[in-house]
Amino acid sequence: MWRYIIIAASLAFAAAVQPGPLQAYLLSRASGIGWRRTLPAAFSPLLSDGPIALLALLVLGQLSPAMHAILRGAGGLLLLYLGWRAFGQWRRDAGGLARAPERTSRTLLEAALVNLLNPNPYLGWTLVLGPVVLAGWRESPGTGVAAIAAFYVTIVTMLAVLIVAFGSVRYLGARFQRALLLLSVAILCGLGLYQIVLAIRSIGVL
Repeated sequence: MWRYIIIAASLAFAAAVQPGPLQAYLLSRASGIGWRRTLPAAFSPLLSDGPIALLALLVLGQLSPAMHAILRGAGGLLLLYLGWRAFGQWRRDAGGLARAPERTSRTLLEAALVNLLNPNPYLGWTLVLGPVVLAGWRESPGTGVAAIAAFYVTIVTMLAVLIVAFGSVRYLGARFQRALLLLSVAILCGLGLYQIVLAIRSIGVL
């Protein structure tokens, strides 16, 4: 069980600290209206990811083991690409989130909508998190549930940390984000290679 929990939590950490539409929205709000009023929006993935997760798991449940292995390998390549992109962002000083436009929505529902229209959760659930959850579920339902819980506890916590960091001490927040971004590079690349190795092994057994 712990292997799936660690993988899911690591994926959530990397997803939370990377620049993206949801992060830009949350951090622009934190800089505009303060972290206390923005903090509830850290829970937006809990609202937006339900339909995404259900769709991904229903589709994945109908696929053959060979297709699962191929998707796992594709997920590994996606993670390597995201790690490379995050490294490029880190080299450019990773200040983009702090300079996000201070406009648009003010509510938790609108933050959820930003995430719902973001392609990253769809790719993540279909290619990475979905296969992890299904593999854990096959071992035991409790393992699959634990992986999902670990993912969302971690991503909500990290989004809340980022909101507080950028809303309270902006300069410290920028340095903090840069350190987290570099750590996410290592996590993404490590998980990507791990997924590819598992996919190669799975194909070899079939």
